[in-house]
Amino acid sequence: MLKQRILTALVLLAFLLPALLVKPAWPFAVLTGVAFAAAGWEWARLNGAGRSAIVLGIGLAVACLLAYLVGWTKGAPRAVWWVATALWVLGGVSVLRAGVAGWPRVPSPVRLGLGVVALWVCWLAMVNARAGGLNYILSIFMLVWTADVFAYFGGRAFGRRKLAPSISPGKSWAGVWSGMVGTLGVAIAWLMFDGSGRAYYDSFYTLINERVTTIGLAFVVIFLVAMSVVGDLFESLVKRSAGAKDSSGLLPGHGGILDRIDALLPVFPIVLALAPPS
Repeated sequence: MLKQRILTALVLLAFLLPALLVKPAWPFAVLTGVAFAAAGWEWARLNGAGRSAIVLGIGLAVACLLAYLVGWTKGAPRAVWWVATALWVLGGVSVLRAGVAGWPRVPSPVRLGLGVVALWVCWLAMVNARAGGLNYILSIFMLVWTADVFAYFGGRAFGRRKLAPSISPGKSWAGVWSGMVGTLGVAIAWLMFDGSGRAYYDSFYTLINERVTTIGLAFVVIFLVAMSVVGDLFESLVKRSAGAKDSSGLLPGHGGILDRIDALLPVFPIVLALAPPS
């Protein structure tokens, strides 16, 4: 299983890295658009859409294409990020408080619509972040990846008190704290790198630091790690409600696309709201 996970990750990086490094924006927009359309299909299946799930995936792809054609991939209205932030903070927490039993009580059209909107806004935030430069978008990716890695090892070593056992039994409070500590360390290291003058574009950490100083940056990083956990738990809740272990089998050894991007869904729009690329 580990070998399969590594091979799949290498294949994904082989597609992602060139799309990030080339100058034109469209390869990254197309690659992520296809991935998010597949995630839309997964979301629809998890929420009872059945064979019509493919329609929702195609609809999401069309929505991404329209955003690209009207120029929102380089400068979407900032109000989009703030509305998404409010919905994730208030709605995400409310859904988690209602628990697994509460999700099926939400009308099916609402559940399907929430997934489409969340995926579309995250995709839009990602391509806007890519327009802000490699240093900027990588700093956001690294925040989520670092939180996930440190949470995994911290949880395995110290995870006795469970975070949300009815939603995701494997997650612990120790994992959350470990993720926050690790991400704060990355933030400090990234500030030092930006300060060395070797970065052509500012990272997210530098932009936040300029606005609210280092203490404020620490609070923002902790908040974003917490919201990445909300995104992760949200998808786990939906899967548990559907009786599914993975969102699909599209990624051998990893599950589905949603399983890989769930923590990114709230983080990218919130970052764009707090510190859009300069």
